[in-house]
Amino acid sequence: MKISTITGEASWKYSPPDPVIGFDIGSRGSKGVLLTPDSIYTSFVPTGLYMQETADILLKQLLRAAKLRRRDIAFVVGTGYGRISLAYKDIPYQVVTEITCHAMGAHSLNPRTRTIIDIGGQDSKAIKVDPATGKVLEFVMNDKCAAGTGRFLEKAAVLLGLELHQLGDVALEANEPAAISSQCVVFAESEMISLRARGERHQDGAARANIAAGIHFATARRVKSLLGRVGTEPDLVFTGGVANNPGMWFALETLIGAKFARSPIDMIYAGALGAAVHAGRHHAAALAAGTARPRPTPVARPRRVTPEKILVNSQNG
Repeated sequence: MKISTITGEASWKYSPPDPVIGFDIGSRGSKGVLLTPDSIYTSFVPTGLYMQETADILLKQLLRAAKLRRRDIAFVVGTGYGRISLAYKDIPYQVVTEITCHAMGAHSLNPRTRTIIDIGGQDSKAIKVDPATGKVLEFVMNDKCAAGTGRFLEKAAVLLGLELHQLGDVALEANEPAAISSQCVVFAESEMISLRARGERHQDGAARANIAAGIHFATARRVKSLLGRVGTEPDLVFTGGVANNPGMWFALETLIGAKFARSPIDMIYAGALGAAVHAGRHHAAALAAGTARPRPTPVARPRRVTPEKILVNSQNG
């Protein structure tokens, strides 16, 4: 569980009329963003077997952090791998594609955004954005091969005896990234196993770091090929579940020859943030049209009377 709160960010330009939520239910991790008129609340949990349960956990965490109740939420938008599995009877809900949400999330934080690299657990994308509107102009996606995705990095971490969150930091310790030439995960795994065995045989203490760096550069080459089809214009933004991996930042910036724009929040939340912005806009439009669903008013609970008081009252009567 990971929860954070950002209040009064100078770079934040959007404020919804009422609290709204965006969920990005990914294949590996799920993110939630709650927007209020003056704050951003974020939450992360690993994606469980049931997408609705995962979203419900995020909802509870966000409500607790913001000190709100379920009936305070005006609108919810879902995106990501599990968006179509969500349903709400008491809160207006819509789904929006993750490409649209990543573009809107990145643009909301940085209106100069023109190019986005998004690397998730199952796919990777290059997205061209209209800086005037935050809308998607063009995109290409790799979802046919695990190379260039978070799944490839997960496999690599296991082979190197590392936790996934350690892989990027270990890669930065490399003195010479190992050459991993294969663009296929199956063959790349064989290369990694051979390189690891060679390092153990020669008692090369730097071997693991060099292999980790080689893995990141192999992944970055795959992603760079997507950029070649949409072009690279600044500002360049990195989003998705792999966006907090420092080794991937370094490999991509080295190969692309450009720096990613920094953000006040962790860009693994870009999709959920974009979903929340869409939720706010849907709600604002409904308010303007007079079609917003009225939120339930709290029902006053009857005052509880103890048996002792009932007995006293009956005796007095």
